[in-house]
Amino acid sequence: MTMSPAPPAAPAPRPPAPPARPPDTAPAEPRRGGRLRTFVRGRWLKTIPGRIRAHVVLCVAALVALLAVLTVAVGNARDSVETIGHDAGPQVVATGTLYFALSDMDAQVSSILLIGREHGLGIGYDETLRVYEKRRGEADAAAVQAAQLAGRDPALRRTVQEVLDGLGKYERLVGQAMQLDAQSNHAPGETPAQVLDAYRQATDLMKLQLLPKAYNITLDTGANVRQSYETKRSAVLTGRTWVALTGLLALLLLVATQLYLVRTFRRVLNPALVLATLGTVVLTAVGAGLLTAHAGHIRTAKEDGFDSILQLSRARAISHSAFGDESRYLLDPGRADTYEQTYLDKSLSVIYPDLGDRPVNLENYYAGLEEKAGAYRPGQASPFLGFFGDEARTVDRGREGDALARTLTAYRTVQRNDARMRQLASAGNRAGAVDLRMGRTSNAIRDFDAYDAALSSLTAVHQDAFDKAIRDADGGLRGWNAVPPAAAVVIAALIIAGVRPRLAEFR
Repeated sequence: MTMSPAPPAAPAPRPPAPPARPPDTAPAEPRRGGRLRTFVRGRWLKTIPGRIRAHVVLCVAALVALLAVLTVAVGNARDSVETIGHDAGPQVVATGTLYFALSDMDAQVSSILLIGREHGLGIGYDETLRVYEKRRGEADAAAVQAAQLAGRDPALRRTVQEVLDGLGKYERLVGQAMQLDAQSNHAPGETPAQVLDAYRQATDLMKLQLLPKAYNITLDTGANVRQSYETKRSAVLTGRTWVALTGLLALLLLVATQLYLVRTFRRVLNPALVLATLGTVVLTAVGAGLLTAHAGHIRTAKEDGFDSILQLSRARAISHSAFGDESRYLLDPGRADTYEQTYLDKSLSVIYPDLGDRPVNLENYYAGLEEKAGAYRPGQASPFLGFFGDEARTVDRGREGDALARTLTAYRTVQRNDARMRQLASAGNRAGAVDLRMGRTSNAIRDFDAYDAALSSLTAVHQDAFDKAIRDADGGLRGWNAVPPAAAVVIAALIIAGVRPRLAEFR
């Protein structure tokens, strides 16, 4: 039997072809250790999901940088307003009270010794003694504040301690002078030699040691505040620059991400990314604007407030000391020329009119004061120097200008009274000069009180400007501990929400 050949075997089935890859995607990434190698070699950037994630990472990193610089800048702004407005600034102004209180203490003592047994002369013995005790309390309180400001500065602490020690010694010398004065029972202006000797020791201690040191305390602490102000304000302005730069970087990255998605997926703008971009614009603009406004508020507080208040407090202290020199001039004939020159020096520090080629003496000072200060109007160029000259150069018409004009008018009245008093004393009429100085035959004391009130009103104008600037600075920063991080979280969430649907297309 013949066998037929076997049929040929069926061909083996072909394996199925792998699924086609999208044209822009790379092969599936290897798992476990392969993913790390892929990341290190940058292969993930060859995929659309990898590029999207890179955009997100860069946008969020820029957003974190914006949050960081804004937080630091706002912190510097808070430090600046704390220093100028709530801490060292007001305390330094208070130390100016130390100089005023000390100088007025000595002025009150000279008035007590000048009136002698006529206790009703001037503002009266009891009232003068009350003012003396009040100034002593103010000096003690101001010295304590100065000690707090000194901190770890050994030189400043030593100066404050020397003032406190010297003040105790001064009070003992004044007590001796007053006791001798009460025992002598002398007529006004006829102070016995032993009383003058005791008072000279006290007033020399005050003039040569206590007042210069008190003045230096205010100068040193004021310089520290100014240095701190410059440092903090510079930090705020630098922070504003960094906020603008990091904000711009974040915006550019967000725009680049938006354009990449539009080009890759050929769709309209992503709404969530648009909102994130707008949010970044708002956060950057508001943050930079806040820092700009804050720097302006602090500058106003420092220049229109702190500097002027400190300057006018010195003018007031020196004016009171000069008014005391009138009493010393009559109290101690042996030192009359010295006290006259001291009075002139202090008057020149308050207002220094241009005397031209004329000698610098009291007679020419009176004439120059009437000529220059009398012609001054707010808003004009200042025709004189001194504390009020500095004030006149910065003042404009309005409340501050009116207050300065009243102060200058009252100051000229005080100087006219001084000129009449010295004319009587030079003519040999010491009793008449004492009566005029102590207000028996004139309004000298009331006129000086009116000048002091006008000067205090001028200071109050600057205090109001200072307080308003600090309130504005505080108000602008209110809530900014929470605003930047909250805004950053919202913006980051919008970025993630915007790219998430695109990433989901590749799952």
